[in-house]
Amino acid sequence: MFWTRLISGVALIIISFIVLFIGGPVTGIFAMALSLVGVFEFCRVYGIEKRSPAVFAYVWTVLYYVTLMLGNMKIQGFTLSFLVLPIMITYLLAILAVYVFRYPEYHDREIMASFMSFFYVSVMLSYLYKIRVMENGGYYVVLIFLCSWGNDTLAYCTGMLFGKHKMSPKLSPKKSVEGLIGGIIGAGILGCLYGFFLNGKIDTQFNIYLTLFIVCALGAIPAVIGDLAASAIKRNNDVKDYGKLIPGHGGVLDRFDSMIFTAPIIYYLVRLVVG
Repeated sequence: MFWTRLISGVALIIISFIVLFIGGPVTGIFAMALSLVGVFEFCRVYGIEKRSPAVFAYVWTVLYYVTLMLGNMKIQGFTLSFLVLPIMITYLLAILAVYVFRYPEYHDREIMASFMSFFYVSVMLSYLYKIRVMENGGYYVVLIFLCSWGNDTLAYCTGMLFGKHKMSPKLSPKKSVEGLIGGIIGAGILGCLYGFFLNGKIDTQFNIYLTLFIVCALGAIPAVIGDLAASAIKRNNDVKDYGKLIPGHGGVLDRFDSMIFTAPIIYYLVRLVVG
């Protein structure tokens, strides 16, 4: 089990870095594929993965990503990026139409799950692509991994060495307050060290080392929430793993649960401190 988890984890990191290094449509298609699998996994928890609300989630996920990737294209004086919010609104309208016109086939819980699958997975993960297509995005996208996977690893190590106080005994008995603090500070230190590589490559009005320490430390906080939220959903629905796509790790949502929340935070923090 250990070697399976290690090998698949290393392979996942390599594939992710290659795709993000290439950037452009390749990163967009990769993020869209991850989102589609994640939406399927999420909807399967509620037993609707092959039913109308989930099918709408798949279709709107593709529409959303195509709109993002063609965002600079102009139609009648408007760029396609103008349609991003209308796509979200029409998706909600579409699944509510399914709800009312096929009532009582679907319960409100299933409709809300399908909406959350689109927003929680597709929209949030799209920030991987949105960061990558920024100027110097190839540098910034690394911050997501430092905050999510770096925080996870360092929190585990700190918790094993110093953990005494349970952070959430009923939800995640193995996680400790010491591990939480160690993961957040550790992510900040990784960001600071990354600053030695980025120094001179990007322009920022603040000290780059302190800036990346703060960005990564703040970015690690939602990573913890994302991880626990994904665990809470599984526990509420008696599910062990979201899927089996990644041997030893589970599904997309099992491996990218913290990144779902980290990516948007990093995007806006970078926009704030860099412009």
